[in-house]
Order: sequence, then C-alpha cells, then structure tokens
Amino acid sequence: MKKILGKLCLTAVALSFAGEAMATEWNVSLWGKRRAFTEHVEKIAELVDKKTNGEFKLNISYGGLSKNKENLDGISIGAFEMAQFCAGYHRDKNPSLTVAELPFLGVSTLDQERRLSEELYKHPAVVKDLARWNATLLMPSPMPQYNIAGLGDTPKSLDDFKGLAVRATGGIGQAMKAVGAVPTSMSASEVRQALDGGVIKAVAFAQHAHMAFGVVEKATWWTTNLNPGTINCPVVVNTDALNGLKPAYRDALLGSVDEALDYYVDNYNNKTMKRWDPLLKERGIEKVTFSDQAIADLKKAVATPAADQWVKDNAAKGLPAQELYDFFTGMIK
Repeated sequence: MKKILGKLCLTAVALSFAGEAMATEWNVSLWGKRRAFTEHVEKIAELVDKKTNGEFKLNISYGGLSKNKENLDGISIGAFEMAQFCAGYHRDKNPSLTVAELPFLGVSTLDQERRLSEELYKHPAVVKDLARWNATLLMPSPMPQYNIAGLGDTPKSLDDFKGLAVRATGGIGQAMKAVGAVPTSMSASEVRQALDGGVIKAVAFAQHAHMAFGVVEKATWWTTNLNPGTINCPVVVNTDALNGLKPAYRDALLGSVDEALDYYVDNYNNKTMKRWDPLLKERGIEKVTFSDQAIADLKKAVATPAADQWVKDNAAKGLPAQELYDFFTGMIK
C-alpha cells in the first residue's frame, strides 16, 4: 500500500512539474507606476490569464526590465516579449508613428485617438517601420490633448511663454517653440526631478501624467485650452515571440485587445478626468484659458509649417511621408 501511495505521489509531482513546464510567461516592460496610462496592459494581462486558465501569463514590470527610452531596443533583441513606449521619446527609431504627434491635428476624443491609431498601425509603411525592431504593434495608449502645468508667474497671454523652459516633446514642443518657450525633451520619469531642480518651469502632459508624476504637487497654474496635440504611445510585442505562441494563447492575446481598450477609455473618461477639476481646486491651481483668436493664430503659425517639415524630413529618409500624412489627416477629416 505504501508503495502504491508513493508511486501516486511521484506521479502527481511529475504531472505538476509537467504542467508548469507547459505554462508560458511573457515579461512586459512598462515604467513609472500603475496609472490610467497602463490600465489596458493590466486588463489584457487579466483577460489572458482568465482565458487560458493561468497557462499564459503576462508578468508586468514597472521599470525593472528596461528604461522607458530603451523599451523598443529591448523588444528588438527579445529581452522581453511586450513593452510600451512613446514615439516622441525616440523619433528616429519610429518615424512613421510621429505623424500622429504633429501639432493641432484636430483630434478631440480618446475614442477618436484610439481608432486613428489602430488604423495607422495597420498601414504597410508603419508595419515595415516597426518590423526593423522585430516589433508588432498590439494596441495604442490613447491620450487626451496635452496641456501645460507650471509654477511661477501665471501666463496671461501666449507672449508670456517667451523664455519659459517647458518639458514638451514632438509636435507639442514645436508649438511651444513657436510662442518663444524653450522646449526640453525628457521622459516622464525625469520630470519631477527637473522641476525640483529648476531645470524646467512647466510641463506638457495629459492629465493622468500630471497626477502620476507629481506635477500637480508643484504647479500653480494649468492651461485649459492650449490643446496643441498629444503623443503616440503604442504597446508592442516581439514578433518572434508572438509567432511562437500556441494558437490558443495567441487568440487569447489578440482577442482581448478590444476589451482592454474599451476598459482603458472608460476608466480614463469616467475616473481620471472626473478627478482632475476637484484636484486643481483642492491644490489652488489657477486655470488659464486663452482666447479663441490666440489659439487660432498659434495653430496657423505652427500646424502647416510643422506638417510640411515632417513630410520633407521623413521623405528624405525613404518614408512615404506624404502618403502617411494624407492617410492620417484624411481620417480625421
């Protein structure tokens, strides 16, 4: 009897190890901390785990696998299987995506931003661009139009931005430069230290990032309607890893994208945005609203020149830039 029980125990242990060996785990490289910007990644991990009965897991790391500006490099060498990054952090690595970061494109809602990005990610030139990094675009991280929070004297007109050192990337940086500000490109994780050290006096962010990276703890004013644009931050997967997944795991991953994005947009609209105005009031942060004419003049001065320069620069790199620009702006129209 003891021998039989012993054999059964050994068999159970063997089966347990076999089950563990069959499980698949992916490492996911994010940064900062869990926030509205990462909720779709958290959600897709939850959905994949549930759909595969725990056999396929996404292990999410906030900064433990890579620096945010190096996530695309990590994907390219297979250091991890999934990552989030922002195109504006390294424009030369992913020029096709930066068409979505041009200033004053006229995107007005998170759902519109989501749909535009999803279509952009399917464009052959974009697919080819990301393939250089062995990366497959999985889903966007739609964000609202950026606005600026700063400390010190409150700007009463756009002229008051002259000489202001502001964290602003991509097309938003071009808009800031047009009003005489001094745009500085840095990752979100570097912003609070730069504010504390006096390196910058203002920050262009979406609302969730102003909260998540401590800007509201320092700011004394915030622009309500500058709305110069946003940045494009996709979630990508290593192509070899994706192709190597069991069909059931692949289906669980790809089949969860829409639900994860629905959750993300709903969370941002109905939780994050509802916290914003009460937080400004609580901290005594002054709202700055510019006239319609001032915004129209800024848009006129910035939008067309920035688009023309983007097309020229990227066509010189071999990208079908005009085609991409027409494709993206055509969807907005």
